[in-house]
Amino acid sequence: MIELRDVHRTFMMGEVPVRVLRGVTGDIYPGEITVILGESGSGKTTLLNILGGIDTPTEGKVLVEGEDLAAASEKALTRYRRNHVGFVFQFYNLIPSLTARENVGVAAELVEEPLDPQEALEMVGLGEYGDHFPSQLSGGQQQRVSIARALAKKPRLLLCDEPTGALDRENGVKILELLQELHATQKSTVIMITHSAAIAEMGHRCLFLEDGVIRSVTLRETPLSPQELPW
Repeated sequence: MIELRDVHRTFMMGEVPVRVLRGVTGDIYPGEITVILGESGSGKTTLLNILGGIDTPTEGKVLVEGEDLAAASEKALTRYRRNHVGFVFQFYNLIPSLTARENVGVAAELVEEPLDPQEALEMVGLGEYGDHFPSQLSGGQQQRVSIARALAKKPRLLLCDEPTGALDRENGVKILELLQELHATQKSTVIMITHSAAIAEMGHRCLFLEDGVIRSVTLRETPLSPQELPW
């Protein structure tokens, strides 16, 4: 589904160039859960932003079903983000003045044939919480709302930025179970970044990122369930 070919990303800190990605080459396959594993500062979030069309590489190619995001116009990137990508963030990024249903509805308004916001909430087990504001929900519930918001767009690509990073183990397991279940039922391609080697074992494919380069790729024919992970 996605081909990364010698992807570089350099940021300027004043007059000093900071090389974050240093030639990333790898593949993302449709219908898989792909985990990008790496320590803080390895370039995981930068790579995820490039995969989601939020950022573009300084050099290299990012081919999504043959179309190069690196060469795409801003209008084309906006269309790609809107129609094909769902984002799940570590710190939820919910709008505090909107209810859970309204937060999901914001994303649903971006696409032509979205899921009904109430249906999306029911898919993540929050059908009774549509009128609650984020401040009235636990961290695990807020993360479920953010997943429902992503699902409302019926994305082909679901990008998860450390989705359990702000949660305790119990709620983290529940979120990972939900993502695995939704992957199985919705047939979306899931890309998740994490610093946890344990969480990486629930992926069909794990790309180990170090110093801005993919050092190794691990394949698993039968990924572990969240309950089986060696926490």
